[in-house]
Amino acid sequence: MSAVGAVSSCSSLRSCLWLLKPGMQKMSSFGLHTAARCAARDYYEVLVLGGGAGGIAMSARMKRKVGARNVAVVEPSKTHYYQPLWTLVGGGVKQLAASARPMESVIPAGVEWIKSRVIALDPDKNCVWLENDVKVSYKYLIIALGISLHYEKIKGLPEGFNHPKIGSNYSAQTVEKTWRALQDFKEGNAIFTFPNTPVKCAGAPQKIMYLSDAYLRKTGKRPKANIMFNTSLGVIFAVKKYADALLEVVKDRDLAVNYKRNLIEVRADKQEAVFENLDKPGVTEVHQYEMLHVTPPMGPPAVLINSPVSDENGWVDVDKETLQHKKYPNVFAIGDCTNLPTSKTAAAVAAQSGVLDKTISLVMKNELPVKKYDGYTSCPLVTGYNKVILAEFDYNAQPLETFPIDQSKERTTMYHMKADMMPLLYWNALLKGYWGGPAPVRKLLHLGLK
Repeated sequence: MSAVGAVSSCSSLRSCLWLLKPGMQKMSSFGLHTAARCAARDYYEVLVLGGGAGGIAMSARMKRKVGARNVAVVEPSKTHYYQPLWTLVGGGVKQLAASARPMESVIPAGVEWIKSRVIALDPDKNCVWLENDVKVSYKYLIIALGISLHYEKIKGLPEGFNHPKIGSNYSAQTVEKTWRALQDFKEGNAIFTFPNTPVKCAGAPQKIMYLSDAYLRKTGKRPKANIMFNTSLGVIFAVKKYADALLEVVKDRDLAVNYKRNLIEVRADKQEAVFENLDKPGVTEVHQYEMLHVTPPMGPPAVLINSPVSDENGWVDVDKETLQHKKYPNVFAIGDCTNLPTSKTAAAVAAQSGVLDKTISLVMKNELPVKKYDGYTSCPLVTGYNKVILAEFDYNAQPLETFPIDQSKERTTMYHMKADMMPLLYWNALLKGYWGGPAPVRKLLHLGLK
C-alpha cells in the first residue's frame, strides 16, 4: 500500500470511530446487566423471533420504543456467537471463545427471554406457537430466525467431521477442526467448497483459502500444496469490481478455481471428495484431499417452509425497501431469513436494522414507511493474515463504498478493521441498537472531499 493510501485509510477509520464516540459513551453508561427472566406471558406488544444479530439489535431498538416489559425474544440457544470472526478462528488468528457470549448477556435489560423454539406462525391470528403447545400473541412481530445449515445433504456428513483433515468455518462445532487440518497439512490437495444454495457470508468460503495459502507459505509447505476452490457458481464473486481483484490474487498465488462444481459426497475415511459437474448433470469427479474445508448447503429454517409468512422458497416475503411483510402489515423481518435479494451478512443486518426501526416507528403511528433499504451489504474479503479487500455493494451489485479510496485493493488497514474494530462495533453498537450501517460515515467522508 502507498503511503498516501495508508494515511487516507487511517484517517477514514479515525473519522468512523469519531462518529461512533457519542453512541459508545451512551452505551457505557448502561453497564453490565441481567435481562429479566420470568415465565412467558401470553401477549407482547413486540415479539421478536430469533436471538441472532438481527433479533438482538431489533429488540434493543424496540425496547426504547415501547418499554422493555412489552418486548420478548424467543430463542432456544444459550450462547450468542459473532460468526464473522470464525474465518479468523479457522485460520488460527482468533480463539473460538472470543466469538461467544452468554445469550443472557446480550438480550437487552428488562426484555423477556423466552427460552423456547418456534413451532408455527399464525399471522392471521397474530400469534405464534412454541414448544409444549405454548401460544404467544403479539401486536407486532419481527422475524429474525436466520438461515439453517444442512451438512446432512452432503453424503458422508456430518459424521465425516469425526475424521481428521476436514473442517468447516460455518459451525462452532467444526471451525476449530479447520485450523487443526491446516496445521496438520503435509502435502497434496487443499480443497475449499461453495454449495449450490444461498449462503450466509458468501465470501467466507474463499477467505479461508487465502489464509490457508498464506499459512502454507509461512510454514514452507506451499510447494507441496495444490490449492483448489471448487464453487457451484460461475463467477468467483458477484460484483465485477471485486471479482477482477480476486482473480488477480488467484493468479498471483497460483490457486486453482473450478467453476460449477458442487460437493455431493465426502468419503472421510478415504480422504475423498466427490463433486458433481453442474454443466454436465450426473457427471462426477473424485478428488483426493489432504485438507477439505466444507461450506454446507443452506436454506430457510424449517418453521418457515410452507409458512403463511414465506414465499414459495421458504424465505420470509418482505418488501425489499421497507422490510415490512407484503401481506401482513404488522409483521416484519430482518437478516438471513428474508427473501431480500442481497448478500446475507452481518453488515446487511446492520443497515437493515436502521431502516426497519424507522419502518416500524411509522407503522406504529399508522403512517406509511418512507425510509428505503438500498440492499447495502459488505464482505471484508480476507486475502491474507494482514490483507483485506473491503467489498461493499447494493441490490444492483454495484459498489457502495464507505471510504474515499479504491476498496478493491488489498489493504492492511481494512484487515485491522475486520479483525479488531468490527467485533467491538458488533458487541457494543449493533447489538445495542445504535449502529444502522455506515451510510452516515460514507456521506460525511465523501462530502469532505468536495
